[in-house]
Amino acid sequence: MATISVSDASFQKDVLEADSPVLVDFWAEWCAPCKMIAPSLDELSNEMADQLTIAKINIDENPNTPMNYSVRGIPTLLIFKGGEVIAEKVGTVQKSQLQAWITDALSR
Repeated sequence: MATISVSDASFQKDVLEADSPVLVDFWAEWCAPCKMIAPSLDELSNEMADQLTIAKINIDENPNTPMNYSVRGIPTLLIFKGGEVIAEKVGTVQKSQLQAWITDALSR
């Protein structure tokens, strides 16, 4: 399953009310580190589709949600489970580190 796009309007339904965990990538078109991490997130969305959904929200087009979660730098990755943030990572990391972080967060 590929990453999905969410917006301020769809965030409640697509993320907070989701049946399974959702990793949300807060990003922007102009953000070079965001573009660097995107291929890893796309690959992980397919490899880990049975464990979680990976969603992307453009902070320029959707300013309310990042403000609600105090997103100060991008890329910021938040993992939501049952409508609550269970893990946060800011900045770019290698795919293997990203996968280990996700696995650790989901095992708690």
